[in-house]
Amino acid sequence: MSKMYATMPEKIPEDVVKDDHVSNMLVDSFGRVHTYLRISLTERCNLRCQYCMPAEGVELTPGSLVMSQNEIVRIASLFVSSGVNKIRLTGGEPSIRKDIEEICSQLSSLKGLKTLAMTTNGLALARKLPKLKESGLNLLNISLDTLVPAKFEFMTRRKGHERVMEAIYKAVDLGYDPVKVNCVVMRGFNDDEICDFVELTKDKPINVRFIEFMPFDGNVWNVKKLVSYAEMLDIVGKRYTLTRIQDHPTETAKNFTIDGHRGTVSFITSMTNHFCSGCNRLRLLADGNLKVCLFGPSEVSLRDPIRNGADDNELRQIIGAALKVVANCFRSKERKHLMPECLTLPRRQIDQ
Repeated sequence: MSKMYATMPEKIPEDVVKDDHVSNMLVDSFGRVHTYLRISLTERCNLRCQYCMPAEGVELTPGSLVMSQNEIVRIASLFVSSGVNKIRLTGGEPSIRKDIEEICSQLSSLKGLKTLAMTTNGLALARKLPKLKESGLNLLNISLDTLVPAKFEFMTRRKGHERVMEAIYKAVDLGYDPVKVNCVVMRGFNDDEICDFVELTKDKPINVRFIEFMPFDGNVWNVKKLVSYAEMLDIVGKRYTLTRIQDHPTETAKNFTIDGHRGTVSFITSMTNHFCSGCNRLRLLADGNLKVCLFGPSEVSLRDPIRNGADDNELRQIIGAALKVVANCFRSKERKHLMPECLTLPRRQIDQ
């Protein structure tokens, strides 16, 4: 590995502790405190990325079983009042929901919520972004795996590369700082573009996040496609001088500044250097199911109890019980995923 980067401790030397205002409902059986909720607004997407789903798409949850705006806000309010301080809207593609602006407005007004984020493919974002920002959306991740239009069309099975780039620069112009660009790195497809992506950070407040390729039912996964964190870091370190940024204990990324660049780069090491022991995320799927672990098989419905008249205390009990269930793919003592047993995410789980 190149010596053209400086390292700092991977984690701040402190434990992930429960704040006084955080409810025990959010503490799981490993003592992890879940203050970050990812909400999938829809399973639908306007792209057909090859590593995400087959060309024909996937079987979707009927519209009547997808959470309504009121259900989303009620569940989110319950979590925020219990100590969740960050919500990320995902999909599918969240920006295609017609009520996305109203959802953002209601969520951003929740007392105690510090961050309202969204992960989007950016295809329909540029024209909606001004109103989304006015509605309280204050953090943005835009997914883009190639800077070459022809490769974009090949991978996504759709046109629109220029619209995604427009969305990135629109976000910069509107004052998002940083604008996070998520790039899934795949050997033989875009591993030759890593340094081109780094150049996006030269003069703009862009944080490029290189993500290790992950397997699930919707893609044809081959370990040969995986470009590891170590290899990506070596590629970048040979050309740029990097300095490691201290991470918060719940941070999933390994973050670096780049000498002479306004922006930064990060690496998401889900496969080669997981972050399970510090995970503080919960996932609320579009059908109202709560998923405690991305790789775990367990889900519990919050939609059904709501539609059957459950009050908030009943919902808190359901949530608390779900967090106390031991995920089959997580070892308490070793705090590590049994990755060979967790190499497949169910196809129905389309969560950016």
